Amino acid sequence: MRTKSANIALLITCDLILIAPVILIIMDYFAHPTAVIDENCTIGKGTRIWHFSHIMSHSTIGENCNIGQNVVVSPGVILGNNIKVQNNVSVYTGVICEDDVFLGPSMVFTNVFNPRSAVSRKEEYRKTIVRKGASIGANATIVCGYEIGEYAFIGAGAVITKPVPAYALMVGNPAKQTGWMSKNGHKLNFNNEGIAFCPETNEKYILKDKMVTAAL
Repeated sequence: MRTKSANIALLITCDLILIAPVILIIMDYFAHPTAVIDENCTIGKGTRIWHFSHIMSHSTIGENCNIGQNVVVSPGVILGNNIKVQNNVSVYTGVICEDDVFLGPSMVFTNVFNPRSAVSRKEEYRKTIVRKGASIGANATIVCGYEIGEYAFIGAGAVITKPVPAYALMVGNPAKQTGWMSKNGHKLNFNNEGIAFCPETNEKYILKDKMVTAAL
């Protein structure tokens, strides 16, 4: 992963006729011509940034990410590798997403708990952490200051107002846990011994003390 300035190779040629230098820009990520990429941001190899999106200074995007149309990534945001950000998502300062996170269309992050237009609260931004492999559905809202556990699954339109355990399935407003999900996104049905298997991969999961772990 390299900073934007490090991703640019400059080939400058000049002669008696050519007054201005010719600059060839080579980047190891793709940005649509309508995207705005500020200076001093970090974008990983293989990442794709689509129409009308804005990547702001001092943000970090990992490798092989897909940033959809009309997305804003604010200063200080950290996005890991292989993250998919669908259209119309604003990722505000204070948000950290680990690898393999899915952010559905028009889902909403926040970073101030009690906003007022007339009151500046830039020093009060709350951190929101989305752990590895978690999925957040379309139009869901994440109230700031909480952690979403690894491989958690936030249903479309859900409103998250508290921490979310790993592998938890959350739906509704305010969101309530209605079950558990596998890494591949299938609902887990635990037996009386607290054992369940993913119907797609047959991976084993263990439910103990209201927590789910994948068996080694």
